[in-house]
Amino acid sequence: MSSIADNIGSVTRRIQKATLQAGRKPDSVQLLAVSKTRSADELREAVLAGQRAFGENYLQEALDKIEALNDILDIEWHFIGPIQSNKTRQIANSFAWVHSVDRLKIARRLSEQRDPSLPPLNICLQVNVNEEESKSGCRLDELPQLIADISELPGIRLRGLMTIPDPSQSETDLRNSFHILATTLASLKAGHPDAGPLDTLSMGMSGDLELAIAEGATWVRVGTALFGARPVKS
Repeated sequence: MSSIADNIGSVTRRIQKATLQAGRKPDSVQLLAVSKTRSADELREAVLAGQRAFGENYLQEALDKIEALNDILDIEWHFIGPIQSNKTRQIANSFAWVHSVDRLKIARRLSEQRDPSLPPLNICLQVNVNEEESKSGCRLDELPQLIADISELPGIRLRGLMTIPDPSQSETDLRNSFHILATTLASLKAGHPDAGPLDTLSMGMSGDLELAIAEGATWVRVGTALFGARPVKS
């Protein structure tokens, strides 16, 4: 059985190879370890192997791990799950990044509740590229107004877009979904020069990270390829 350290090395090599093949700069893609349902001990093992950025989906589980690992000062915590309005205060003050903002109400609450002593909270807007009824995320046509409104909010820093495309698509359609998000970000950046850096594409997971990198991903969110299959809940 491969260790977490071995798996991190393997995924890092995949990222480096895909980045090279895409003709991009070697450090242009970062690995976000999706650590939901994983123990603090597993995360500590990943940290010892050099991993520093971790993505969590469930707030209370994440807060428990943040506390358990508070002796490691350079961990960067990312919230990547659906956001409930009554949880925004803790999310705003416990994470460096939030990838799953999908409406103005949530962005406004994160802005208002971020401790002013902290750096601005980096956020990505989650986009439902394939308009799946079961998926969170705003529509592509909602983005221009949403970005215009969010750019006025203090305490948060709009970094870019995130998507979780339909995994049942063909490889061609998956790549097209990533391409749509990339071209949308480029268009928004040109049309909203004062909205924020708009330098981030959070897309691609264990099975399709090469396709995402070819289309411009800057964060790939990888769980299974690092930690193995998630334990089945009894």
